[in-house]
Amino acid sequence: MTEGPGLRLCQVVLDCTDARALAEFYRALLDLVYRPGDEPPAAGEPDGRGRDWLVLRTPEGVPQLAFQQVERLPAATWPDGEVPQQLHLDLTVPSVAELDRQHERVLALGGRLLLDRVDDPDEPLRVYADPAGHPFCVFVA
Repeated sequence: MTEGPGLRLCQVVLDCTDARALAEFYRALLDLVYRPGDEPPAAGEPDGRGRDWLVLRTPEGVPQLAFQQVERLPAATWPDGEVPQQLHLDLTVPSVAELDRQHERVLALGGRLLLDRVDDPDEPLRVYADPAGHPFCVFVA
């Protein structure tokens, strides 16, 4: 088995009970755009894709995150409790000042603070839950 990998990561898929709401959270947080056809419908129109599967990309078209509608999803109870986080996203910022600025954005968009280690001299970070309960980290790199 000496051939090249032949595989590449396309995107990370998050299960959620409201695909449109979670996609909107990450679209705004990460300045992403919808895959053509996945955009929200006009006001009053049905949102068939938003009740199934949505994909967000960079403005240049590189897939990043997808959202799969599920009927129910137990929220992660990390760092305590029976439901582990199972997967989380790591997001970076260049400075503590930017970490503080992004903290306000995350909260305004509907994220919830789970752990605050902004004073850690080696790796200032905060851990949040997105509106569906998935943990994600923002740290200074």
